[in-house]
Amino acid sequence: MIGSVGAPLVTGISPKEGPPGTRITVRGENLGIDARDLIGLKICGVDCLLSAEWKSSSKIIARTGPGKGKGDVIITTRSGGKGSSSIGFRGYFLQIGPLQESAVWIDESQTVPANLAHGRPSSPMSPKEDEDPLGLSDEGDGVKFTEEELLEIFPEASGNLSLENFSPVWYLLENHCSASFDDLKAGLGYLQRKASQRSQGPIAIVKSNLSTILECLDSLAAMYEKFTKDDLRIDCMNSYAVLLMQAKSCADGLFQEVLGRKDKADSTRNALSVLQKFRFLFYMPYNIERNIQRGDFNIVINDYEKVKSLFAETEVGVFKKVYEEVENKIRTFCNMLHKKLLDPKIGLDEQKKLIRYLISLEYEGDPAWECLDNQLQNIISALNVCKDYHIAVGKCIFFYTCFHTSETLNNIIYIEGWKFKTPQKVLFIEDLTDIMMEKFPDFWKLGQAYFSGDFSIKESSGYKPDSSKHAKLRVSYIFTMIKELVGLYTAFVRAAILPESLEDVGDIQLEKLGVWPSRRQDISGAWLPHCVRHIRTSTSTLQDLDVHGEALNLVQELAFDLRTHCMFTLLKQAIIDVKLLHNKETWAIEYGDEYGGSTQLPVLFENIVNETISHLHEVVVLNKPGEPEIFSQRPIQKEATILCTQLLQAFALCMEQLSFSPPLHKIDSAHSISIHSKILFVQDKRLVIMLSNCAHTMEKTVPRIIENLNKHGYVEMNKALKVTQQTYMELDQKLFQAYIEQKTDPIIGTMEPNMYKSGFNWKTWKHITGVRSYLKEVIISIIEVHAEVFSISPAFITRVMMKVMEAVCEEISRIIQCVTAFGTIGAIQAKLELKALESIVVLYETKKIRGCFKEAYDCLPALSGEGKQMVDKLLSEFQSDMKIQLMCFQSDDNSSVA
Repeated sequence: MIGSVGAPLVTGISPKEGPPGTRITVRGENLGIDARDLIGLKICGVDCLLSAEWKSSSKIIARTGPGKGKGDVIITTRSGGKGSSSIGFRGYFLQIGPLQESAVWIDESQTVPANLAHGRPSSPMSPKEDEDPLGLSDEGDGVKFTEEELLEIFPEASGNLSLENFSPVWYLLENHCSASFDDLKAGLGYLQRKASQRSQGPIAIVKSNLSTILECLDSLAAMYEKFTKDDLRIDCMNSYAVLLMQAKSCADGLFQEVLGRKDKADSTRNALSVLQKFRFLFYMPYNIERNIQRGDFNIVINDYEKVKSLFAETEVGVFKKVYEEVENKIRTFCNMLHKKLLDPKIGLDEQKKLIRYLISLEYEGDPAWECLDNQLQNIISALNVCKDYHIAVGKCIFFYTCFHTSETLNNIIYIEGWKFKTPQKVLFIEDLTDIMMEKFPDFWKLGQAYFSGDFSIKESSGYKPDSSKHAKLRVSYIFTMIKELVGLYTAFVRAAILPESLEDVGDIQLEKLGVWPSRRQDISGAWLPHCVRHIRTSTSTLQDLDVHGEALNLVQELAFDLRTHCMFTLLKQAIIDVKLLHNKETWAIEYGDEYGGSTQLPVLFENIVNETISHLHEVVVLNKPGEPEIFSQRPIQKEATILCTQLLQAFALCMEQLSFSPPLHKIDSAHSISIHSKILFVQDKRLVIMLSNCAHTMEKTVPRIIENLNKHGYVEMNKALKVTQQTYMELDQKLFQAYIEQKTDPIIGTMEPNMYKSGFNWKTWKHITGVRSYLKEVIISIIEVHAEVFSISPAFITRVMMKVMEAVCEEISRIIQCVTAFGTIGAIQAKLELKALESIVVLYETKKIRGCFKEAYDCLPALSGEGKQMVDKLLSEFQSDMKIQLMCFQSDDNSSVA
């Protein structure tokens, strides 16, 4: 019986540790067929079979024995024998703490520190059961908060349960930061149960240990009785009362001394408070210096206002002298604040604070306006520095690229640390936009605060805001400043990327905007989307700031022009990429749909177009809030439609070039393997492959691309589809005619010479043996054409074979009609060969073929019955001999229809 099933295997235990008697759940495999099959259960080497409760073959519940330490859980069954365990259980004995209730005497010699025996106190010990009041101690080795981090969060709290400043949040972060919400809910339930047990603890102790408690009471009664008998001093309680009274008198004496010291301190404090009222003024200069060094500017201003209200009009000489010194300190403080205000490195919040400080100190002038003007000059200066730097670097790059070799240029790049991987104009757009977006929001918000009156002070404070006409002009001038700043930014961008849009600007102004080393050196299509994203981001930033009017229009127009330029550039680049696809042709044929085999070229073409469309949709076509539609203007619609049409037509030019003049200089590229023998086909085979590619592109690829363009919002794509289909139809016809000529000319050219080989004459021929070899050669040549087309694109079989058959039938009909006279044998020979040829063209017969055969038959003399029989016999022999070869001319359900 043993071994009929697998040996028991314990894979899980819950809980993994506990004292003797812990109820555990054992999980695993092959833990017994039923309860009777279980014959052994050892936990930490202790037999626990009597407490085992079999639930299923994968679950057993049992209670642990008095095992200590970590050990395996081994199960033995009748069916599987002695098992094994992949996980262990740790047993331990509970230790009763000094604050825990116990009905029996606990030996504390090993737990209580030895210093208690000598009367020395020790730190309080917390109950062991409170080490984990939530019962969530097993949480793994997750990262926990350190005590330093918790002190930063809760500076006046603690996670110690025994302290008054205990913080529950501290405790949870320190001990259970990785616990889930459900675990915390379970812990709350556990805590509530423990609290309920504690509230019933004394009653429960008495109920469970009633006999022990009664024995203790008997012992105490016996002790009291013995103590009474042995007491020789009956008045011991009186002596205790005397001692207590003496202690009380001593305490009262100590308290009276403390009260005396308190009265003396109060009198001293009252005297000092009287002096402090005027010492505030004397300490004011020192306090100003100290608070300025600390950065407590609010305290300086508040103290100054207080001193000013008390001593501004004093007549006391000493007070006036100290007050003048305070005024000098405040003037120095104002100059320091004003200098700091004009520092371009400080932020907006700090600027607002400094402006309010200066206004509160009644600084002469308008600090908010001075800050605005200074900030404007700093931004303009930063933009000009950025422009001059990048133009200078661009000129250096242009110089070295013109006058140094590639190797020398690379060395210069590494020595000087120039960034050649990214175009200099792109780096310029990035830096320029970063400067603008970093500094302009603070400038705009400061201007908003200025003309909204945030820096004005109520008249009751003694300071009246400047409400003059000059101040009102300043408010209106802020909008002009913003317009000029945004206009300068957009002009710099246009000068770098769209110089043609600045044709109306004078030469002097163009010189200020910056002359890049080469105006024809535009940013490539690969980098234009990156620039568009930066400009559109700046537009969104201005919109979020609620900038409106001409300033916002300038950036929106720039973004729109740049989007348009990016779209046209990427479409033109895609056209060039498609035209260069002929360099990637490997001539490896892949067979798929009903159009037969095709190369990877149509897929590459579709990928280029779809990637361009997708990229343009993300960067250009997809509108952000507040942006105009890219196709909202008719000229843009028209140009986009033209470029999309050219993009679809470009692949036709690529296939035409591959058909008639493949790139022989690309033979040894990495994309070609054994290209001399396998890939670079002769022209007729290239024509068939390109015919198949053309059909696949015209019927499948182009409609999918048009559908994608329509989905992304491109207009007039139906017009582009018609023009494109016409282009591919013309290419198809051109390739087809070239292929037919390539195949039929050799066949037709050899028919007549081979027919009259060896002095054959229709009138004098005397011997007939069957269909002559010239016709068989013609048939074999036609079969070769059939096989070649079928191997690449079966869809073209009927179309090609009809034209080839027409050419062959027309040629043999012409030859027969040119014969002046037929002999009897010659007429039979001609009839036989015409019949043989007619039998193979049945599947591809056309009206023209029927006419050719009729004209040929009309030229032959009538045959006798014996001649007809001979023709039928020889024709049958011919069909039998070439049965396998002629199978391709028979009807097939799987043949394609043209």
